Amino acid sequence: MTIQTGQTLPDLPLAVIDDGEKENTTTGALFAGRKVVMFAVPGAFTPTCSERHLPGYVAAFDAFRERGIEVYCLSVNDAFVMQAWAKAQSVPPGLKMLADGNAEFTRALGLELDGSAYGLGLRARRFAVCADDGVVKWLAIEAPGEFRVTGAEAVLAAVGG
Repeated sequence: MTIQTGQTLPDLPLAVIDDGEKENTTTGALFAGRKVVMFAVPGAFTPTCSERHLPGYVAAFDAFRERGIEVYCLSVNDAFVMQAWAKAQSVPPGLKMLADGNAEFTRALGLELDGSAYGLGLRARRFAVCADDGVVKWLAIEAPGEFRVTGAEAVLAAVGG
């Protein structure tokens, strides 16, 4: 079942990359007491994710921060891949890269994607969520193959941009 507006995000372990450093934590600790926009990508270093999705949030990072919103990028990749991708994309300190290597968090959200037909295995669907203190306030999920409602500009507009 897909997570819905008004529900609390599940509390599960994740690796977080921030300013090049890796830390193991839980989603409960990451979201507690914060207003967060988390966007998910099917895979680090994949075309749309690397050319449009993450770069849009890097460019708009200050606009989110000015509104008191933290920004997290989630992918079903290991922490080393997320660390390398953050470096390659010049991700600014404070934009946290969440490595959900076993897709535990993604599956708990009900937002997994079976990319086996493309050699990708289990991945996250392309989605964005705005949460306040761990409670989902807004959620957008892209249709397969689309990139319209989860980009930084669309999310800024939806959450008060």
